[in-house]
Amino acid sequence: MKKIATLLFVSVLGGLITLSAYKLFIEENATIKVAEHTEESPSFVQTNYGNSNLNVLPVAPNFVDAAEKTLHAVVHVKNTAVVSSPATLEDFFFGRRSQRAQVGTGSGVIIDKNGYIITNNHVIAGARDISITTNDNKIYEAKLIGTDPKTDIALLKIEADEDLPYIIFGDSDDAKIGEWVLAVGNPFNLTSTVTAGIISAKSRDLTGQNHQSFIQTDAAVNPGNSGGALVNANGELVGINTAISSQTGSYIGYSFAVPSNIARKVVEDIMEFGNVQNGILGVNGWSLNGETSEKLEVNYTEGFYVGSVDEKSGAKEAGIIKGDIITKIDDVKISKFSDLTGYLNTKRPGDVVNVSIIRENNSTILPVTLSNIEIMTTEFLDIHVRNLSQEIKDEYKIENGVLVTKNDNYWLYQKIGLNRGYIITEINGQKINTVEDIAKLKNKYGDKLVDKIETLELINRRGQKQSYIFR
Repeated sequence: MKKIATLLFVSVLGGLITLSAYKLFIEENATIKVAEHTEESPSFVQTNYGNSNLNVLPVAPNFVDAAEKTLHAVVHVKNTAVVSSPATLEDFFFGRRSQRAQVGTGSGVIIDKNGYIITNNHVIAGARDISITTNDNKIYEAKLIGTDPKTDIALLKIEADEDLPYIIFGDSDDAKIGEWVLAVGNPFNLTSTVTAGIISAKSRDLTGQNHQSFIQTDAAVNPGNSGGALVNANGELVGINTAISSQTGSYIGYSFAVPSNIARKVVEDIMEFGNVQNGILGVNGWSLNGETSEKLEVNYTEGFYVGSVDEKSGAKEAGIIKGDIITKIDDVKISKFSDLTGYLNTKRPGDVVNVSIIRENNSTILPVTLSNIEIMTTEFLDIHVRNLSQEIKDEYKIENGVLVTKNDNYWLYQKIGLNRGYIITEINGQKINTVEDIAKLKNKYGDKLVDKIETLELINRRGQKQSYIFR
């Protein structure tokens, strides 16, 4: 009890000492300090930028209207062809040839309420029967009206009891790089498929032979899309989907379409003339870039350098000469040869185009009447040739030969590098002076000319003479 009383006393005494110390040293001597906070007004810097609301996100493009305008006008194309089958022992014994039906599929675009349809030539090539299925699952038999293998365009016709939905043509020359587009077709037999992308490039040539001029897009296109529609955000046709660049056979980011202006001109020619009317300018030369400009000793790296002008051509009559640089035709800028051929593929013989040229650093515009290609060239073995101008003869110091303007013969291209700009001087020991000599060989050998060529002499682009023997 005594210990508890002592402990209680000590505790009370400690509390009194602590309270006294607080009163003495803290309350009486402490100075209370209040931190002052000064709020500065924000400063403003005057700029010349327009008003903008950074919190407003850009509106995504709306493709609903374009898709609705397009879907019902894109059809499924089925082509049935007869091909040879591997021979069996019975075939050898009875001396017969086995054949089987092969079915190919693709897409097509209705361009007229009466049933005219554009597709690719390769979609219906070799077809015995062509069947069309519309978006509402109606099936029609189609008639082939005409084709143009050069542009890979074909025109079909179906008969319907009612007006058909169709797509109107847009102006592919006005299509801009970066512009949104839709690809509509039937990839892998998945009917009525719509994909979106942008125009990645224009005037693309996939062969390196400078006679193609595709629109490149990144809209997904796969096998079965061929012949389908490429439309802009307004639902206007700006191209016919034709090819993809791929190592797998399926889409990997690059697809290509025939520009609508070329496709429209081809089908109009087929409907009016039964074939395609090609107008030519009548010039030969090179696309300018850093390398060719240095070799030609010119100060421009864009445009088309005129190396020669064909006799009796529109270019010759208009006054275009060797050394001129073509920079524009009408309102179309010419940066490379595929720009030139792409625009001319929309023109016919007799059309007048305004050619902008640079001559001795001075610019001028010359009106040129396009010539008839049939008068100027001939074709054999999928090779197009033209008579030599006197300028080319003088340049290469030769007296005879014909100029190769286009080579679609893949074997000769791979085997000997035969390409545009080469000169054929001799076939089977016979000198070739003009296209008439080629025509005589065609008349003599007909379709068997390819089997009759034993020797070929030519001059390549570097002016070197080359001789070949074929067995």
